[in-house]
Amino acid sequence: MAILPPTHGPRAALGDLAAFMRQRSREQVIGGTLAILVTIIILILFFVDSKINTAPPATITYVENYPATRTDAEIIADQKRDQAKKDALKAERMRQFQELQNQLGIE
Repeated sequence: MAILPPTHGPRAALGDLAAFMRQRSREQVIGGTLAILVTIIILILFFVDSKINTAPPATITYVENYPATRTDAEIIADQKRDQAKKDALKAERMRQFQELQNQLGIE
């Protein structure tokens, strides 16, 4: 004696759904179909979107090798040269922002 009703496969479930939908009005069938279709589209979009741009891009790090015999004076000269490059880039960026400010009339 079975306590639970017999389990059904996908064909039986779809058959039950079709029999249920045949008893409904045309508007209810169209509404139900559209609701199922929208749900399927949203699920497909979630699956497709999860595959796009998920891996981080490769990071390239350039390292400059210095000889072990480098003196303190050479280190200081390199630091001053690097700082001058940074200052020049900063000044150029400031000039570009000032030019943009003048073009847009921002005070």
